[in-house]
Amino acid sequence: MSLLVFDGRMGASGDMILAALISAGASADALSPVEDALGIQYVVNTETKAGILATRVHIVSDPESTSAQSNKQSTEVDGAHQEMTASDAHEDDKSQSDDSHIHDTTENDSNTHTHAQNNRQQDTDQNKPTHKHVHADGHDHSHDESVPIEGHGPARTYREVIEIVERMGLNADVESTAIEIFTRLGTAEAAVHGTSLSATQFHEVGTDDAIADIVGAALLLADMDVDRVCVTPVSTGSGEITMSHGSFSVPPPAVVEIAEEATWSLRGGPVNAELLTPTGAAILAHIAEGVQTLPTLTIAATGYGAGGYDFEEYPNVLRVLIGEVPTPMGPEASMNTDTIEANNTDRPQPDLETDRLTLDRESIVVLETNLDDATPEVLGSLQETLTDVGARDVTIVPTSMKKSRPGHLIKVITKPDDASSVAQRLAVETGTLGIREHPARHRWRANRTSETVTLTINDNSYEIAVKIGRDADGVIYDYSAEYDDALAVATTTDHPVREIRRRAEAAARSIITSDS
Repeated sequence: MSLLVFDGRMGASGDMILAALISAGASADALSPVEDALGIQYVVNTETKAGILATRVHIVSDPESTSAQSNKQSTEVDGAHQEMTASDAHEDDKSQSDDSHIHDTTENDSNTHTHAQNNRQQDTDQNKPTHKHVHADGHDHSHDESVPIEGHGPARTYREVIEIVERMGLNADVESTAIEIFTRLGTAEAAVHGTSLSATQFHEVGTDDAIADIVGAALLLADMDVDRVCVTPVSTGSGEITMSHGSFSVPPPAVVEIAEEATWSLRGGPVNAELLTPTGAAILAHIAEGVQTLPTLTIAATGYGAGGYDFEEYPNVLRVLIGEVPTPMGPEASMNTDTIEANNTDRPQPDLETDRLTLDRESIVVLETNLDDATPEVLGSLQETLTDVGARDVTIVPTSMKKSRPGHLIKVITKPDDASSVAQRLAVETGTLGIREHPARHRWRANRTSETVTLTINDNSYEIAVKIGRDADGVIYDYSAEYDDALAVATTTDHPVREIRRRAEAAARSIITSDS
């Protein structure tokens, strides 16, 4: 199994993730859909950080693109007329970039509400972009009129950002990854500001460079084609950042919200600066699971992505290591082919110390409402009517309401994009006057497939479907025969349902074992 590990010792930002992946072998040509859609260029060069040669990525406008001309005009308007508060600036992914707003109040001058382009770290001659997009085919494209676009461009709603991503013509997996990352970012910002996801107005995290970071990371990761991604504890830095409502300690609230829903851990230090940006945190929260130390692997490639800050004692780089895990992690690592016992304790149980489950994670919203006047017919139809508009699961729980009236609690799981339409249908179908949205952020979900097995009983053959649960690495940890199929066979053969299910699950395990 191939494994990619991010070393979180110096935090992460969107452009550092891009640079690290390109340094480790991902093709910059994979980024062309974003360049074409946004009228931008990824400028790839190298820098030395405390003795470490690292790849650096800048995002600049493409002067030959119609989209870039529009972006440039928007940038000039923003730079001339629109102040960017420090709370907005902390959402800009470039706190690790040369074009970032510096949040440490000890490093800012007294004018904390200057324009974005005056709130950047100072570029050295070495750190300035070459303004060439270096493609894998060796062709250089000069962009003498290109300008960095970090932090500029129109503010967009969550829905507007998603529509831009959907129009890029990405493959389904890359598009889904990018949208899920933006959903994490938007959900975190909504939680911090006490708004809903649909009402969230992206500022810097909705500008072209932030879109380029997130979609670019999804494209490069797909190009790497690894089986699993991990990250060691991620450093946040330390000190304070200046926000519109005053000073706040590092990490900023949005990063904390994102980390709360991630499987990796945060740690402070090692320098007095902001190292982990909201965009970097959102990307890592979606693509990487947390590990405490570097896993055992045979190294095949290493990459270093440079950040904007320069520190004397610490190379400001995000390291990526790629290699093969020497021990088997697939179905053969955990399947038990012994005879099945009736109590089902024989089901293959993964050894969590060696075969850690990596269930797929998807963002969700939980909607709920209480009803005390719904008819059985309406309640019975909700599963179908709500599923039609995007509900993933509908649960109806009997409860007691005010004045001791019997009622029902309706709980609906849906994806954030479908929450509005599901809530609308729930209100129309039930007549409820209020629907609550709970702060659940994701659910862990197995990869589920179905295997049809044939049982021979008294010289007659019967087919039963068996659901098979796998984690993201293909480790099988559950077999479950369909109850209705087993009940039909049990009724016909006069056998206990439990016995039929046990035999069907044993047959499914035998098929999977022989195939592997």
